[in-house]
Amino acid sequence: MEKVTYPIGRFVFEGMTAVQKQEWIEQIEKYPTLLKATVEGFSQEQLDTPYRTGGWTVRQVVHHVADFSTNVLTRFKLALTENNPTIKPFLEEKWALLSDTRSMPIEPSLSIIDGTYARLFVLLKSMSSAEFERQFYHPEKGAQISLKAFLCFTKWHSFHHLAHIQALKERNNW
Repeated sequence: MEKVTYPIGRFVFEGMTAVQKQEWIEQIEKYPTLLKATVEGFSQEQLDTPYRTGGWTVRQVVHHVADFSTNVLTRFKLALTENNPTIKPFLEEKWALLSDTRSMPIEPSLSIIDGTYARLFVLLKSMSSAEFERQFYHPEKGAQISLKAFLCFTKWHSFHHLAHIQALKERNNW
């Protein structure tokens, strides 16, 4: 069950080298294309298939990534323009149950992901090492989070959900 829930492993941040920073930013740039290619040609039935028992459907995962991406961009911008802002967590489990997430076509969310990740890529490429040291406060976690740790998490989170869909696709021979 652990492998199905965490197909690329649990998130761990152990620091960030210049090489890792470059790789993570490049992976973020490529992510929308990889996600689109993974879900291309899915039927409505496939989109409404949970990636694991008790998990979200592929449709919910795609919409969640769109929701996540807009929050990510906002959190980076807040931390870059304010001194240690407190971010607003979003209740992703509840968001996943809203009608737009459960029933809308995925194309609008794929467009959001494409645009948001493009903007995020440009922003990340322009950031100095000192800017990656900036932080925000996450009240739900009760912790300060640096932008370098958040970059690592953003890359992990994106590919974590991509792997959910890829594993389902492989298991079902789609």
